[in-house]
Amino acid sequence: MELVLLSIGLLGLGVAGIAIKILVKKDGKFQGTCASNSPFLNKEGEACGFCGAMPSEQCKNEDA
Repeated sequence: MELVLLSIGLLGLGVAGIAIKILVKKDGKFQGTCASNSPFLNKEGEACGFCGAMPSEQCKNEDA
C-alpha cells in the first residue's frame, strides 16, 4: 500500500510540475517540440512530419 501511495504521489508531483511549467511559459506554449526532428528518433534524416523542418533546423510552426 505504501508503494502505491508513493507512486501516486510521484505521478502527481510530475503532473503538477508540467502544469506549473505551462503556467509560467509565455502563452502556455512549449517551443521546439518536434519529436520526430530528434537525431535519436530520426536516424534517416527525414523532415519533421509536423512542420517539415529538417533535423538541422528548428521547428517552423510557432504553435508546436
